[in-house]
Amino acid sequence: MITVLVADDQAMIRAGFAALLSAQPDLQVLGQARDGLEAVAAARELRPDVVLMDVRMPNLDGLEATRRITGAGRGTKVLILTTFDIDDYVYAALRGGASGFLLKDAPPEDLITAVRVVADGQALLAPSVTRRLIEEFTSRRPLDEAESLRLNALTGRERDVLRLVAAGLSNAEIAGELTIAEETVKSHVGRVFGKLALRDRAQAVVFAYESGLVVAGSPPPGARRGPRLRS
Repeated sequence: MITVLVADDQAMIRAGFAALLSAQPDLQVLGQARDGLEAVAAARELRPDVVLMDVRMPNLDGLEATRRITGAGRGTKVLILTTFDIDDYVYAALRGGASGFLLKDAPPEDLITAVRVVADGQALLAPSVTRRLIEEFTSRRPLDEAESLRLNALTGRERDVLRLVAAGLSNAEIAGELTIAEETVKSHVGRVFGKLALRDRAQAVVFAYESGLVVAGSPPPGARRGPRLRS
C-alpha cells in the first residue's frame, strides 16, 4: 500500500485528488494539508510515501516545504503539482529534492501513475517541459565548479550512463545504447547515485547540467528519441 499526503491551498482540488487516489486499491491518502506548514507537520507525523505538493501556497510555499520534508531524511518523496509549464519554483524544487513534477491538468491516469512511479523511488518529469526548464535555468547560471569536481569520482562508463539518464532514457534504453546488460546499467546507476549522493533521476538530470557534463542546447547521447514521460 502506497501512502499519500495531498497539500494544496484549494479545498476542491485537495478533495478531488484525494478521492481519485483513494479509489485505487494500492493507494491510501493519509491526510490533507492547506499550506506548506501543515504539509511539513503532517509529513513528519504521518510519514507518507509520497506528498503531492502544490507550488504556491500561503504561510510556507511548496518549495520550502519540499526542502524541509526531503531534508528530514525520512524517505518521503515529493511530487510537485503546478498549473504552469515553466515556473521558477519548479526548477528550484527539483534542486531542493523533489522527485519530479506534473501539470495539474494532466489526465487522472497520469497522476495515479506518477504517484506509483515516485513511490517506487524513480523520478517523474513532465516530458513537455522538463528538459527545456532545466536548460533555461542552467544556461543563466555560471558553471558550478564544485559540482564539476564531483564528476572526478565517476568512471568514464558511469559518466556515459549519467549523460543518458539526463537524456531521459530508461535503464533498458541505456542498455541498448551502450550494448550492455540492463542489470549492469542498474549497477552503474546505483554507483553514480551513491558517489554523488543523488536521491533519484530528477536530481541526476539537474546535476548533469549544473556540473557541465551536459551542456544546454547540446542534446546528450540518446536524446534523439525525444522527450517522454519517463520513470
